[in-house]
Amino acid sequence: MLTGSIQITGEALSGAEIKDICDSLKESSVRLLSVRGCQLSDRDFGRVCRGVAESHSLAQLNLNLGVVSTIGRTKQLAEALKANRSLQTLFLHGSPLLDAGLVTLNGALSTHPSLVSLDLGDCMLGDEAVRLICGLFPPDGAKSGLKELTLSANPAVSTQGWARLAIAVAHSSQLRVLNLDYNPLGDHIAGMLAVSVASSRTLEVLDLEGTGLTNQSAQVFLDMVENYPTSLRVLVLAENDISPELQQQISDLLSEGEEEEDKDGEARGSSVTPREKPAWVPHSSKG
Repeated sequence: MLTGSIQITGEALSGAEIKDICDSLKESSVRLLSVRGCQLSDRDFGRVCRGVAESHSLAQLNLNLGVVSTIGRTKQLAEALKANRSLQTLFLHGSPLLDAGLVTLNGALSTHPSLVSLDLGDCMLGDEAVRLICGLFPPDGAKSGLKELTLSANPAVSTQGWARLAIAVAHSSQLRVLNLDYNPLGDHIAGMLAVSVASSRTLEVLDLEGTGLTNQSAQVFLDMVENYPTSLRVLVLAENDISPELQQQISDLLSEGEEEEDKDGEARGSSVTPREKPAWVPHSSKG
């Protein structure tokens, strides 16, 4: 297995650095490329995209924090994803994609044969984007689909949009991790998500940190984990108006369920844990 990685953060990339990156991609000698928060010209971004298109080894691509800054770059990335066959994880956190960007990317995302993890947190998305994202959750095992999705800090999504997502999650045959932290969901949407969790046979991690929930939501989740079998292992409820006691009760019950599963020898081969929170400032809170 190739283990090469290129990780650069917050730098202005020179032409020579771009050439080295592109050469490594075309030689298929790198599995992880991260240029989060880096500055590069449109021409050089296009060169990197062509390298991504030609790579047979690239498994993880991190373009977080504004690297994909225009619709032109979004189109170049979409073309690269259409040609690439190896990518498994794509990070676009903090990119001003808007719904138009998702429309541009959707064809490539929905047909990619290997993509299983997608981070679209703080991408200024709305209901149209969520509608397209729901199409990345196949309701059966007939084709591959997302196993991990991050939609943190996209406050323009409406109640209708989140409800559509909840329905798609309930019917997804593969989704294991869903991060919705720092969206203004409230108790109503949380109730819908509880039904999704109860219906899903695969969802193991749900992050609802800072989503405007109260004890009402927590009680619904508590009733669910007490009375119904679920795949859920981790429920993040920090930074909400929920009592520590309720949070602890839910955590304890989920832990008990995981221990019982391990004892029975039915635990999955790979463990799923909440991601490390990225250091970012949502667009919505920028001055």
